[in-house]
Amino acid sequence: MITKIMSIGLKGLEGYCVQVEVQAVDMGEGFTIVGLPDASIKESKERVKATLYSQGCPLIGKRIVVNLSPSEQKKNGPLFDLPIAIGILKSLRMIGESIPNSTGFIGALSLDGSILPFEGMLAAALAAKKIGFNRLYMPFNPDLPEIIINEVEIIFVSSLRDVLQHLSGKTVPELYLAKKLTEEIYYEKDFQQIIGHSVAKRALEIAAAGEHHVFMIGPPGCGKSMLAEAFPSILPPLSYEEKLEKISLYQLAGMDYEVIHQPPFRAPHHSASTISIIGGGQHPKPGEISLAHRGVLFLDEMAEFSKKTLDMLRQPIETGKITISRVRSIVTYPSSFLLIGAMNPCPCGYLGSESYYCTCTRRQIQSYKNRISGPIRDRFDISLILQRVNLVNSDELQKESSAEIRQRVDKARDFQYKRYGYEMCNGKATYELLLNKGGFQDNVISLLQKTAMQQNWSNRVQLKILRLARTISDLDGEVYVTDDALREAMLLCGEQKSV
Repeated sequence: MITKIMSIGLKGLEGYCVQVEVQAVDMGEGFTIVGLPDASIKESKERVKATLYSQGCPLIGKRIVVNLSPSEQKKNGPLFDLPIAIGILKSLRMIGESIPNSTGFIGALSLDGSILPFEGMLAAALAAKKIGFNRLYMPFNPDLPEIIINEVEIIFVSSLRDVLQHLSGKTVPELYLAKKLTEEIYYEKDFQQIIGHSVAKRALEIAAAGEHHVFMIGPPGCGKSMLAEAFPSILPPLSYEEKLEKISLYQLAGMDYEVIHQPPFRAPHHSASTISIIGGGQHPKPGEISLAHRGVLFLDEMAEFSKKTLDMLRQPIETGKITISRVRSIVTYPSSFLLIGAMNPCPCGYLGSESYYCTCTRRQIQSYKNRISGPIRDRFDISLILQRVNLVNSDELQKESSAEIRQRVDKARDFQYKRYGYEMCNGKATYELLLNKGGFQDNVISLLQKTAMQQNWSNRVQLKILRLARTISDLDGEVYVTDDALREAMLLCGEQKSV
């Protein structure tokens, strides 16, 4: 008898339907798994045989053939243990109840019949809805937060016996994930703690509202890292789906996830390898750019990163995802992050300083700046030059809390979502979309074209200015882009003004 049980395969964060076909016949004894399984799946036959033996179902005199379809797709991970065991029991007529194709099974088996969690379990659960399952049996993992997926009934099980009892209509112990995703918002660093830098704070507010990348240049100790670390506090909190997506990526990377509700903030050291930042390995895992998905990637001392690593950021910055190709597999991970780069103005760090003397030659300064290629610099919408703040003479009255700024950011994003019809910010809008829906009047376009001809700006620079001007007008609640917003965007886009 041939039995077909439905399961889920993973390619990075993306899931696809896997049909586990099982045939058990009285023709000698053996156990074969086909369908491009990896080593962990090939070992499933030993785990499944031992599990069934412990449950009183020895496979003596039985020849078992398991086919994982689609056969041309490489399969990996122990998540097919449970559907293989269910398929064998069904093929041996030890399960009489029919199992519809809309029911999926995932889980790793222990030798005593326990069902164990596996790497990428949450990603598989999220894929169940896209595949079309309306019921999913999966392992119970108390470390996961509550999982609520519309139109999919998730049944947590701790043993093979629980699955069999539930399939036969009997009640099983109900297992609920204890962690809740409704946590209070708390940030360690707040904009109110930052003294001075009023123009830089305004620029970061614009960056948060429109998802614009920011590049900061300044001497050591001027506050670049402090501003970047406080930046997530003015970003909108993650939605429920985004929280689950964040946890899935951290789980696939084999890392403990941070505070659930906050946008992620990743700040890799400049000595980090290209694979650790971009992602990869023999079995490709998410890198820092994917762990920063829906959040912030902060590259401090950006000129110290390898040129190869920085140039590899160009694709994810443009597309919001990274595709990692290996001989054994090709996976795609989401990587839609907001990039903040920071560097010193020169190797010694004191070029243009009023307090220290720069000891670098002109050639050293130019060589230092050339470590960041032109295409990467072009990806930054906002460029800031920072100076040290005099703590004695700073204006304390201009200090706003992150919560106040975040309210304005939320309103500006709502304007953008309504304008474009879905959750997209100005920082990712195309030129045609901005002209059609951005509210640019003829006088504003003429002013930009005239200035662009005088300054010899490229098309990319003009697009950045249009995006920034639209975001500034959204923050001000303006339907149409104003001349003042355009002029402010021109200043933010260049490096002529010290902040």
